[in-house]
Order: sequence, then C-alpha cells, then structure tokens
Amino acid sequence: MRILPIIVILLSFFSCKKESPFMPRDISKVEIETILEDSLLSVRAIELLYDGSLTFAANRGVFGLYNPKTKLWETSVQEYDTLELHFRAVAHTSTDFFMLSIESPALLYKTGNDGKMILIYKEEAEGVFYDAMKFWNDLEGIAVGDSLDGCLSIIITRDGGNIWTKLSCDNLPKALEGEGAFAASNTNIEIVDNKTWIATTTGSVYYSEDKGITWEVFKSPIVKDKETEGIYSIDFYDANNGFAIGGDYTKPDDNQANKIRTQDGGKTWQLVAQGQNPGYRSCVQYIPNRKGKELVAVGFNGIDYSNDSGNSWKHLSDEGFYTIRFLNDSVAYAAGKGRISKLTFRQTR
Repeated sequence: MRILPIIVILLSFFSCKKESPFMPRDISKVEIETILEDSLLSVRAIELLYDGSLTFAANRGVFGLYNPKTKLWETSVQEYDTLELHFRAVAHTSTDFFMLSIESPALLYKTGNDGKMILIYKEEAEGVFYDAMKFWNDLEGIAVGDSLDGCLSIIITRDGGNIWTKLSCDNLPKALEGEGAFAASNTNIEIVDNKTWIATTTGSVYYSEDKGITWEVFKSPIVKDKETEGIYSIDFYDANNGFAIGGDYTKPDDNQANKIRTQDGGKTWQLVAQGQNPGYRSCVQYIPNRKGKELVAVGFNGIDYSNDSGNSWKHLSDEGFYTIRFLNDSVAYAAGKGRISKLTFRQTR
C-alpha cells in the first residue's frame, strides 16, 4: 500500500508544474535572396497559396506564379483594350487566384477553367480606385476601394468569386471627406474568422463581425493630418490583438504617431514606440506562431523587427520592399521596386 502515497505525490507534482513561459526570439539579421528581378516592375501585391507557391500581380499588367520546389516562375501579361493595367490587390481561394486593377475601369479577374484569367467584375466611374482584397473562405471575399458617393467602395462575393456586388452606401458608415485606403501593400484588410477590419487614410478602422453585413467605425490616434498620412497597413494576430503602421511616405523618417496597437479587437488603439524608429512603413505583419510578440515591418527604406508586440523595434536592413508575407516563422517573401525576394530571418546565437 506504500505505492499509493507515492502516486499521489507524483500526480500532485505534475499537476502543479507550470508551463514554461514563452520566450520571444532576438532576430538579429535577415538574409535576402532575390528570386525575380525586373527593373520595370513595381510589385505591391503578393500572396502565398496553400501549397507554399507564391503569386503576384503588378504594373504593366504582369502577374505570375513561383514554384519554390522547382524555383521556376510562370509569368504572363493581362491585356484589356489599349490600357496598361496596374494591379495592387490580389487574393486566392483553394482553387482560384484573383487580381484587381486600381483606377477606372476597375477590372477584377479570376482564373478560368483553362487556366487563363477571365474578367468577372468591371466598375467605371470617376474616382474609382481599389486598394486591397481578401477572402474569408472559399466562397466569400471582399475588396475595398476609395470612397465614392459618400462611403468606402466595398465589393463582396458569396459564390466563390464569380459574382461581386458593391455594397450600398445605405449599408455602410458615412465616409470622411476624401477617405480611402492606401494601395501600398494589399494589407488594408485583415480577417480573423468572420471578423473583418479595414484601415483607412483618415486613421479610421472599419469593423464587421459578420463578414461584411454590418459595419461600425473606430478611431485611432495615428497621424492623419495630411493626404499622405494615415494607416497604410493593418494586421491581427488573433481576434483581440492587432497592429497598424503608417506615417507619411513623403517624410519617411518621421516616427511620431505612426505605430498603433489594439488589445480589444480594434475598439481602442494606443500609440506605441513614440518617437522611435521605424518611421513610415507600408506593411506590417505578425510572425506566425510567435504568440503575437514578434512583428516585421517593411517599407521602401528598410526592414524592422519587434519581439515585444511593437513596443520597441530593431532595424535589420536598409533594403527596401513594399510588402511582405510569411511562409513560416523564419522565412518570408517580400516584394518591391523591381524585385521579389525570399527573406530568411536569423536570431542571435
């Protein structure tokens, strides 16, 4: 019978044993390998597919797919009449790739049955300018553009991207004068489950908890006094913790009121790293599987890293990029002027 007390003691020990605290890494450098180079391209929209392949769409109507296993690109040029199309928004489902051009006419394409892109939505009007696109699931997706007729331009699909419908201003909050989104990195929209956040040029965050059926607007303290200021990029690690970055691309070294964080799902935002670098950045992303502690921000003047949820930042590189997407917690793809690169982040030994 002596074994019973021993078992009780062992069970007590293991039940009281605390889980080891999460320790953020200290990333100290980033290795950059250029995988596509073309001096005529400006790439602001990339997305990773479920199999790890990389897609992009850019200016001059150019779009393409990268296979990391073969390290080969398949690229093409989308033509429409005599226009030279400029794409800054892409998205995907498990079966299709989508790309949306910016100015009027806004043209939204998806992959067809023969692999070629087919036009599925067209919008012509003075002031039309679409900025970003994302999917909730394989059937439902959303794209956002600058305000027209008193509200943001928002189009939604519920059938896998075959039909897109523009939301009426009657069903959207009234936009501030000149309000839109910056088509800088295809990261104006963030989605977690059914929840959706849209970041705007006026520093506002539009929020929907039901996949775009109803909306409300939250204000942020980000700098927004000029047309070139506001939120350029937003990301959420989970339904509560989010980060947004921006500033003024005409004064990229300014670091006042350009970084904000929320811990309540975007209802309230607080300034962080005030007066600290980085200054203007066009894209911010949480590093996956790092408990919301580690983030990377990129812009045309550098790459920066935080391991304390954005309270402080380390400058990793002067190499410029417009946008970034993570494949895992150490490897990402970034795109910018004239190139797309593979980035590998290394921590201090």
